[in-house]
Amino acid sequence: MKKLFHSQLVIYVLISLIASHSCNNTSDAESEVIIYPAPEEEILSEDYTIEVNGKPVDIYLAKIAEVEDLQDWMLQPEDVGGPYSFSYFDFSGEVTVKITSLKKPLDQLVIRPLSSELNPVVDGNTVTFTINKPCKLSIEPDGRIEPLLLFANPPEINPPDKEDDNVIYFGPGIHKPEKIELSSGQTLYIAGGAIVKGGVAVSGENIKIMGRGILCGNDWQWRKGPGRMIGMNEARNVVVDGIILRGSWSWTIPIYNSDSVSINNIKLVCSKNPNDDGINPCNSQRIYIRDCFIRTDDDCIAMKGIRLGSENDNVEDIVVENCLLWADRARVFLLGHESRAKYMRNIVLRDLDILHFNMTPFLFEPGEEMSIENVIVENVTAYADYPEQGGAREFNLISLRPVVNQYMHNKVPGKISNLEFRNISLTGEEREGKYPVLVAGADPEHQVTDVTFDNVTWFGHLLDEDSPQVSIEDHTENIRFIHSADR
Repeated sequence: MKKLFHSQLVIYVLISLIASHSCNNTSDAESEVIIYPAPEEEILSEDYTIEVNGKPVDIYLAKIAEVEDLQDWMLQPEDVGGPYSFSYFDFSGEVTVKITSLKKPLDQLVIRPLSSELNPVVDGNTVTFTINKPCKLSIEPDGRIEPLLLFANPPEINPPDKEDDNVIYFGPGIHKPEKIELSSGQTLYIAGGAIVKGGVAVSGENIKIMGRGILCGNDWQWRKGPGRMIGMNEARNVVVDGIILRGSWSWTIPIYNSDSVSINNIKLVCSKNPNDDGINPCNSQRIYIRDCFIRTDDDCIAMKGIRLGSENDNVEDIVVENCLLWADRARVFLLGHESRAKYMRNIVLRDLDILHFNMTPFLFEPGEEMSIENVIVENVTAYADYPEQGGAREFNLISLRPVVNQYMHNKVPGKISNLEFRNISLTGEEREGKYPVLVAGADPEHQVTDVTFDNVTWFGHLLDEDSPQVSIEDHTENIRFIHSADR
């Protein structure tokens, strides 16, 4: 693994500051708060109020499970309650946040991620805390039921000039362009306080999508929107930064046959429709996803090698780090389905908080002779809360298994090799038999080999090959469970 990701050296040099989830670091800077009022026509949340340094902040709504003729396999509204709330502001220095819950008591309040290290003070239906670092929080009076998501951003640096001919600029208010097409050298800017209803098609080089506002899909039913919310095809050197995406009608940010894409500080408030995958690198390389919040009905991040035939169809050199992830129905990370590329490799998933999930968080199931290899998953905390309605079904915490499934053109399994899982912690309420670890090859030609589990804990129990929560099946080789102290 020492030679992993040499091609990403440039990315790491350009992005030198790696943020943690903690919202409280020492800071002596004078405080500043930037509030973006919502458009007058927008229907706002009536579940909470927020003040930041005494200034009121508007709170939006995100729809959930609003599909006509719901089928059994779909997310049901009763599984996760009604519409949930979210809000955003920019700040620097240290600020005091005061949140009042108008409908739910706060005696069972949890603020996630727990790693944010807040010291909240609860007084009746009001909670107060201070932050001095940009962060993303889920304020949960009742678990995953109707929470408040809070996105505290850093101030913007050098927003684009709206008079620039290469800038498509949307200021505060509601806009309905429906379809926006971006080509080489263009920038799409969605200002704080703006709601842009439509989809964005990206093709070309040196393209940016940025701002503090909302790209909204609420006007479209499942699979009936204008393309994708942000769909990239044959794109290179693309930056997506700072915006919120709400209510996707299908895959939210699919990235097809593209190279060098940076996605930073975006917030996906979805679960309105099925099949709303968060980010899908498909036959793409050098994709960097950092400091994002992703809540979806379907997979948060699904990597796919859909096409085979061009010069490089591999999915490789992918980094996902410092993100908060929440999958209401499907997987958090899905690697291998709908994939017929030769390789899916050189992947890092690290410093992640999985706030809520249902199915297997880490599902790696290659087929069609594709090889998943050179993957590091490290420093991950996943919280299991077993929703009562349609609850946690019999899935695994980690599943490494070449398969043949309905998505495949050629009904042949794939292969898995050279993976490391380090410092993975499943927390929450321990329930026997829930979320084990599975490693299983398909046949002698399609094995799972050279996998290390280093300090993987299941509700506080350090796992090894003899743990009842671990199943190592046939056609596997060199599967190791260690503790870093043993090195």
